[in-house]
Amino acid sequence: MSLTLSALRPCMEGAVPATMATCSADGTPNVAYLSQVFYVDEAHVALSFQFFNKTRQNILAQPQATVLVLHPQTAQFYRLHLRYLRTETSGPVFEGMKAQLAGIASHEGLAEVFRLRGSDIYAVLGIEAVDGQPLPAPPERSGQLALLRRASDQLSRSTSLDALLNTLIDTLRGPLDMPHAMVLLCDEAGSSLYTVASCGYPLSGVGSEIALGDGVIGVAAQEQTAVRVNHLTSAYRYSQAVRSGLGEADAAPGQEIPYPGLPEPRSQMAVPMRCAGRLLGVLFVESGQDMRFSFEDEDMLVALAGQVGATLAHLQAHGDAPEAPPTDTGPCPQTPAVLQVRCFLAHHSVFVNGSYLIKGVAGAILCKLLRDHAAHGRTEFSNRELRLDPSLGLPDVVDNLEARLLLLQRRLLEQNVGLRLEKTGRGRFRLCVSGQVVLTQG
Repeated sequence: MSLTLSALRPCMEGAVPATMATCSADGTPNVAYLSQVFYVDEAHVALSFQFFNKTRQNILAQPQATVLVLHPQTAQFYRLHLRYLRTETSGPVFEGMKAQLAGIASHEGLAEVFRLRGSDIYAVLGIEAVDGQPLPAPPERSGQLALLRRASDQLSRSTSLDALLNTLIDTLRGPLDMPHAMVLLCDEAGSSLYTVASCGYPLSGVGSEIALGDGVIGVAAQEQTAVRVNHLTSAYRYSQAVRSGLGEADAAPGQEIPYPGLPEPRSQMAVPMRCAGRLLGVLFVESGQDMRFSFEDEDMLVALAGQVGATLAHLQAHGDAPEAPPTDTGPCPQTPAVLQVRCFLAHHSVFVNGSYLIKGVAGAILCKLLRDHAAHGRTEFSNRELRLDPSLGLPDVVDNLEARLLLLQRRLLEQNVGLRLEKTGRGRFRLCVSGQVVLTQG
């Protein structure tokens, strides 16, 4: 049976260091340990370039190499015969290797030593199994394709953004057994992401923000590649404070929504959601266990993220389907008789009874609704009038209005401040107010 790189992917998880053999220009051999062998595709691997050593000198002089890898479960050795092509110092492969290497280094206590200088891309000329007596191969994970098919079928039935997110979260924490997860969408400027759904945390964190390039989520978005880290690593851990797309210097005290992540994650994976080359958001899962997510899990989430991205793009272009049912959230909660609401022009931040609620586009929308309610007693609104309102600053092409309205709806429901949005039909919603609103603007 012919060997393929796909069959050897367990050898490239970083559990066991590889060995690399090269020759100098005069034919002198050199053998050294290698930190990382990274799967690129069925014809290429990337090796970590960390030191200006003899191996590096040999490869630049003689671009042929042999790498010995070990299957961590069967103890079977394999030889990869390689030819050096180029070195990449940025991009998806480099960032994926950087994340994986950071996890390996942190796990081994060598975070200060292991620094990736580049990703050396090699063509795979041949693969051979080394003679020996390997252990029996573990049973293959069964039913993965069936799980993916069922999840894909359920996602394809979503007729609104709310239904799509609920189905995705239910799939992650149910059949896929990934109980700690988040879905984040890109903001209008494309500089940060904001949480629209989550599961497994005490608070949803809806509205919390992550800047592009920040941690596992930000790197996956910035490079538009899946990033998987299977060991705790400070290089890719978030603080529990929200990442403000405006920058720390511009963020006013108290204007933040706590990031909902695990306090001590051991494994994390982030997968970009795209459509037609455009980044729409990131799907993120994490666990308190080391080595929780395999390359098979990564393949599964990449496939799901692709379908979610296509559905998101369709909903952005066409809105909810006509048959989307109205929101039924029950009666308004009991709140103080007077709601002191203060809207600040800077960042469109909104405070209710002295507590921070929301900012940005969602904050601007809420301020407009409350102004119209106070001036004219209005409670019924439409998406179309919001799109035509220049004060909201929505972009002309893709405005993410439905996502911002859903974010605002979920944030109001979670904070229980006596304000609520109810969907009343396609492109229409109602502002539900419990108490007298005293609106001031700063």
